[in-house]
Amino acid sequence: MPLEVVSTNNAPAAIGPYSQAVKTGNMVFTSGQIPINPANGELVTGSIEAQTKQVLENLKAVLEAAGSSLKHVVKATVFIKDMNDFAVINKVYAEYFTAPYPARSTVEVARLPRDVGVEIEAVAIVP
Repeated sequence: MPLEVVSTNNAPAAIGPYSQAVKTGNMVFTSGQIPINPANGELVTGSIEAQTKQVLENLKAVLEAAGSSLKHVVKATVFIKDMNDFAVINKVYAEYFTAPYPARSTVEVARLPRDVGVEIEAVAIVP
């Protein structure tokens, strides 16, 4: 099955040897999204709530460019810098996803790119 690179200007451009997402068949696999505003390339700093919203907006844009959406996510992985931020991240996450919710893993990590507080990647179907 061929691989199709997914790219959109509505999410931060890949800055290394990776793609925003790769589509194969009816599946799309996104790279982790961090809180960069694609309109100006600036890192969203400040509250973990603001960072999480930007991350999910970026993820939404990549999925839409692939012909999918947040409602078609089957698995999400959330990487967070501080597990104490879990409740706030979870609250914002719940604003973007509805039942039936995707499977999800949340992992606290020592460090994320550009020292952000949250990064999210997803696997989705393309209807």
